Amino acid sequence: MKPYALILFVALLFSGCSNKEEQVDVEALNKEFIDAWNDEDADKVVSMLADDVDFLQGEVHYSGKSEVADEWVEATIGTIEDLDLKSVSTGVGENIAYEGGTFSVDVLPTGPGQPAGKGEGNYMLLWKKVEDGTWKLSYAQLEDLPVVARN
Repeated sequence: MKPYALILFVALLFSGCSNKEEQVDVEALNKEFIDAWNDEDADKVVSMLADDVDFLQGEVHYSGKSEVADEWVEATIGTIEDLDLKSVSTGVGENIAYEGGTFSVDVLPTGPGQPAGKGEGNYMLLWKKVEDGTWKLSYAQLEDLPVVARN
């Protein structure tokens, strides 16, 4: 994770001289993304991904909009609910913005008679401003704790 932190730091350092009037509200971007996820609106979630998005979770790494959409969004959007983010740190530059913190989520049972679970962990979402001026999710990293079964 250290190389990614260094890249993020350098990117924010060089983008620090941005025009403050045009700064994005990274918390609002994340809220829109999480609201779409909680509404199970996979099309909206996928529309918010950059073409070159990367997703990391433990040893799993998906790269590119198509792979991230198939392997992360479509594969998991119906298996969890009530995803909630608690921001710890944010940063905004002219063309890049990030938020990191903790998350919690209800994990749905995998089959009849199976318990539901509670998932928690850390997250980092990195947004970038693309050529058309919109903001797209460029990088997502989740570090999960083991899911705890609930009765």
